[in-house]
Amino acid sequence: MELARRLTLTDAVAIGLGSMIGAGVFSVWGPAIEVAGSGLLIALAIAAVVAFCNATSSAQLAAVHPVSGGTYAYARAEIGPWWGFIAGWCFVIGKIASCAAMALTFAAYAAPEGWQVPVAIVAVAALATVNCFGVTRTALLTRILVIISLIGLTVVVAGGFTASASATPAPLPDVTAYGVLQGAGLLFFAFAGYARIATMGEEVVDPARTIPRAIALALTGAVVVYALIAVVVMLTLGADAGSTAAPLAAVVDAAGWTALAPVVRVAAAAASLGALLALITGIGRTTLAMARESDLPRFLAAVHPRWKVPQRAEIAIAIIVIVIVLFADLRNAIGFSSFGVLLYYLIANAAAFRQSGAARRYPRVLQVVGVLGCLVLVNTLPIVASLIGTGVVLVGVAYRMLRLRLVR
Repeated sequence: MELARRLTLTDAVAIGLGSMIGAGVFSVWGPAIEVAGSGLLIALAIAAVVAFCNATSSAQLAAVHPVSGGTYAYARAEIGPWWGFIAGWCFVIGKIASCAAMALTFAAYAAPEGWQVPVAIVAVAALATVNCFGVTRTALLTRILVIISLIGLTVVVAGGFTASASATPAPLPDVTAYGVLQGAGLLFFAFAGYARIATMGEEVVDPARTIPRAIALALTGAVVVYALIAVVVMLTLGADAGSTAAPLAAVVDAAGWTALAPVVRVAAAAASLGALLALITGIGRTTLAMARESDLPRFLAAVHPRWKVPQRAEIAIAIIVIVIVLFADLRNAIGFSSFGVLLYYLIANAAAFRQSGAARRYPRVLQVVGVLGCLVLVNTLPIVASLIGTGVVLVGVAYRMLRLRLVR
């Protein structure tokens, strides 16, 4: 059974922005500043360029292959089943880590000390339930959360620039090439939300036109927001941003706007929920596509006859995320997520590079830059995250080899 095409351009942009704004603004600045130091804006620019190249590849592929699954489906069609499987597997494992990170970020802003884990678990269960009752509800809720987030971020930017005139931020670490690249790799975690639009290609109205436009608009909006927030965090907190669990609330406090700190916390919680909601949605669609091809258990390929969503996949993902939340470390979750997502986009660029004729919308040099960028950034991520990521990818490869052998 096919999914229903109900998402408009506005819905798709909201889902992309909800993923990117929630993922980046409220969880990545501390780890990124610690490694990139005063080169934070350079790291942000590198991450944005790599993300732009990846976005054009995703848009070009999605216009020709408007089905669920994102690069999993694109790589199967353009390169072959094995490359598709690796892309899909990297996406699923990387984004499940992102779900855990977003749930924990939400709880850090919304829950009192000692209650973060239970609140994170409740958030995952509640949003998975929303997803199980139709994609239009997902799009509507995501749009509301994005608006709340932007209001809070406006307060942060205004307060940050007000405080910057008199602030004495802690000195930032010195710039090193490796630190800047590692910071770019961590910041890339924040840009990966535009993939959610492509993975929902089977549910977008007029996908050949809507998906490329939605990706471009969502990515542009996110870059502007990130640049503004990066500047105010550097000017008001400096290196201290790495030592607080709520850096944007600290920016408002530095401005003397303590009364507005709850507004920022509400916005942070809303942004994290928006990211978590869109993440669960996107992973569910890729899981559905992989299960249809038996690259994951066929049991997960079912689409609910009334709500037209992959409920079994959504429920399975929620259970796994809840288990991870019980043991997760936020910073390692970000590094592990970036590892999986960078490999995913490396394959996306390779698949787009093979396209020609009427399918080609962007010059091949963008795909070359995208591949090289992904390779460089994935090799500068924290060693623990890279080792764990490599191990999990090899587990997926072994699973598929075993399944193919048993099928014979």
